[in-house]
Amino acid sequence: MFNQIDLFTSALGLQKPWTVTDVSFDIAENRLDIYIARTKRSKVNCPVCGKECTVHDSKDRTWRHLNFFQYKAFIHCKIPRCNCIDHGVKQIDVPWTREGSGFTLLFEAFVMMLVRSMPVNAVANMIGIYSDRLWRIIDHYVAVAYESIDFSNVTNIGVDETSSKRCHNYITLFVDLDESKVLFATEGKDASTIKSFKNTLEKHDGTVSSIKNISCDMSPAFISGAKTNFPNANITFDKFHVIKRINELVDQVRREESRESDLLKGTRYLWLKNPENLTVKQSEQMTSLSKSKIKTLRAYNIKLSLQEFYEITDYEAAAVHLKKWFYWATHSKLKPMIDAAYFVKRHWDGVLRYTTSRITNGVLEGINSIVQSVKRRARGYGTIKHFISMVYLVCADLQFNLPIAFA
Repeated sequence: MFNQIDLFTSALGLQKPWTVTDVSFDIAENRLDIYIARTKRSKVNCPVCGKECTVHDSKDRTWRHLNFFQYKAFIHCKIPRCNCIDHGVKQIDVPWTREGSGFTLLFEAFVMMLVRSMPVNAVANMIGIYSDRLWRIIDHYVAVAYESIDFSNVTNIGVDETSSKRCHNYITLFVDLDESKVLFATEGKDASTIKSFKNTLEKHDGTVSSIKNISCDMSPAFISGAKTNFPNANITFDKFHVIKRINELVDQVRREESRESDLLKGTRYLWLKNPENLTVKQSEQMTSLSKSKIKTLRAYNIKLSLQEFYEITDYEAAAVHLKKWFYWATHSKLKPMIDAAYFVKRHWDGVLRYTTSRITNGVLEGINSIVQSVKRRARGYGTIKHFISMVYLVCADLQFNLPIAFA
């Protein structure tokens, strides 16, 4: 029959030579203290080479453990330091903690489970420790897990920036478009971020030559960085960014024309939708407007023609369509649409590349949405490092070697 000592030894998953020697409750302090010791005359081994050594001295240590019901739990143990002939005085390893941590492995595993779905400050308040100590746990495990990931099979990447806090502070995300996961995140949004990704790729067994396609917006920094660091990769300009820019120019036509006509009052969002997505009321409104010779309708139709380009899968046919579209837009006598045409012209190869690559930043936009949701839930992060750690934790599909027992 289990007594109290046997019960806690079994519950903690301890194995020889470690055993629980005493347990004490302090009801007034809501505290449980568990005392562990090595069995007498058990071997002491060097943590570096594993050789059996003599004991140099011992030091009392305390670690925070998982709560026991409403009680905060602490583990206490006098840890020997061995005197190795080859490596000198070393503190021996113990199975319930990692070196330099004031917490048990099970406590840290519980923390890592909670912070995936809860704000760090909320977790810190719930378990009763300062958030700075919590971040040290998170940063450690994220860094260890990230070091072990393999980029050797990465071929198609998406690049985009996302805000890390107010006042236009950004990080750049690099995403595996095939696996829908974050590969790398770094502060800034200039060309140097591409070089940083290249260096990280190579550290994780990836190669520059393995990157076949890069999807990004029309940022000059991203374009130059991609061409310099990945000269053999094909750049596809994300179609959503292209259409977004064209939508902005269609809206410019609407705003200019609305100064002269009341027909366009309250129609701003009408021109952002495709015909098949219009509500019944909006369809009736569009039918009515189509009977009028308004400039905005012409601009809208030019935009729809560009969207038709993205449905074409044959490269030659797509090139012909894009040339016809360019001619139409440049001869529309609508300055914003002429600007749209030359905007596409400046990025012609990357726009046309979609016909063969069929890649977009759609995956990245979804990840960005998750990142921003996590940021809002936490009401921001104190440092860029913490923000990036959370991005990896939530979006990088990291594998953590976390324990379920001390064994």
